[in-house]
Amino acid sequence: MSSGTYVIAGGSSGIGLELVRQLAASAARIDVWSRTVGGLEPGGVVRHTACDFAAADGPLPEPPDAVHGAVYCPGTITLKSFRSLGLADFRHDLEVNLLGAVRFLQAVQPRLAGIDGGPASVVLFSTVAVGQGMPMHASVASAKGAVEGLVRSLAAEWAPKVRVNAIAPALTDTPLAGRLLSSPEKREALATRYPLKRLGAPADAAALAKFLLSAESGWMTGQVLGLDGGMSTLRVS
Repeated sequence: MSSGTYVIAGGSSGIGLELVRQLAASAARIDVWSRTVGGLEPGGVVRHTACDFAAADGPLPEPPDAVHGAVYCPGTITLKSFRSLGLADFRHDLEVNLLGAVRFLQAVQPRLAGIDGGPASVVLFSTVAVGQGMPMHASVASAKGAVEGLVRSLAAEWAPKVRVNAIAPALTDTPLAGRLLSSPEKREALATRYPLKRLGAPADAAALAKFLLSAESGWMTGQVLGLDGGMSTLRVS
């Protein structure tokens, strides 16, 4: 993967942190924008700036002069029955998942630039629950469905200078999912739901995001790629 400059929103934990680690060996510079340093170890090519994408009016950092790849990782897991959901839940999920991504992309768009004549790359995150209806997911699936619409719209609008794609994972073993994976019994029960009989790992999603940032995916834009252990397409006994 060619060296480049990347801005990773939410790159201090979970999938974002793993992506930073995978990129660090070859990148020229990685700017991480997140609320806290978390598990990140700034230094070398990695820089951290504090910001909160859940705060609608919060300021965002100044991006580097040229951004070759931008990834928005913040997300939510709001699992409630529709009866239990309030408008505040829907607003929060929209603020973090959709409007936070919009603010992030508005900040970095003027600096997006390709490497060696190729397009720059943007990666966002959706969820398997958009394409496959799941109970208790009304709020987060609505917000992530809007993200998928944003991906396709921007991919068309920004072509050919910028590629825009998304990853739609199923449950991934990150701190965000900690409440759902709080015991060995819960982890085993959830893993059995997948044809591949395991949960997603941050490294799975980070590797796919790294591919989408690279020239190896240079003829791919406007796509939402499922990363769900087969859940969305397979039925096995």
